[in-house]
Amino acid sequence: MSTYPITLPTKEERHKLFGSVPPVKGTKPTEKDKMVDLQNTPKNFLFALDAVGISNVKHPVVIQDGDKTQATVATFELSTSLVQDRKGINMSRLTEQLDQYHQEGWVVTNESLIQFARDLAERMEQSEGQLTIRYPWFFTRKAPATGLSGLMNAEVWQTVSVDTETNEATLTVGLTINVTTLCPCSKEISEYSAHNQRGYVTMEASLRDEADDFDWKQELLDAAESNASAPLHPVLKRPDEKRVTEMAYENPRFVEDMVRLIAADLYEMDAIATFFVECRNEETIHQHDAIARITFDKDAQ
Repeated sequence: MSTYPITLPTKEERHKLFGSVPPVKGTKPTEKDKMVDLQNTPKNFLFALDAVGISNVKHPVVIQDGDKTQATVATFELSTSLVQDRKGINMSRLTEQLDQYHQEGWVVTNESLIQFARDLAERMEQSEGQLTIRYPWFFTRKAPATGLSGLMNAEVWQTVSVDTETNEATLTVGLTINVTTLCPCSKEISEYSAHNQRGYVTMEASLRDEADDFDWKQELLDAAESNASAPLHPVLKRPDEKRVTEMAYENPRFVEDMVRLIAADLYEMDAIATFFVECRNEETIHQHDAIARITFDKDAQ
């Protein structure tokens, strides 16, 4: 308990009590055009850099979702290359451009991301611009028997790199989704039942230039879920749960099976040049997880 009566001083006096001091009377300029620009002072700084920028930038965005749009919150990494004779880039210009695009009603597509990266490079007077955007993508899922619907989400991302000197652009897309997998070995050796688990499927693919009409989010989602023992659902009544349980039992999958089956689907997609697939199962009868991965370059065949 306090041994003093509470008589509060003014807020300014309280701040002084806890260490605040008045600002010093400075001698350096306050006008921007009179300030030293360290980043743009030319000098030999030993090495050119591949990427300089900012990461973990959260920002609301509108994404293209098939023939519709969807609002979500994205995490950005924005960067450009840096020539040898400059100390750094003006990083405030990165978020300045992000806000400018947002104010102009930006809808995120593969094409607009490429233009964004190109504008970054030109704004920074560098040859290369890069960005990665990650966000939850929401989609409707109906229960298999009753048809009751709810929202699901997958983590998706797009990575773009643009070289303004060659006018070349590379685009990589990815998606992670959860699925159900039922153990084939457990089913084979048991008199009844089989253990199953939640699997995490991660896919990443580089797209060809002619992939403009490729609905990559839906295609990657279908590749993962159609090859799983069963997809996940936000709403299940008893008839739905019966169907999902039986579906998983009818389609047992090891992580090795999952990766190979998904790889086959991605191999058949003309819009994809290279791909990576990983499946990680949270094992229900072990403390450890089971994993399998594949990386494949279709043009190297």
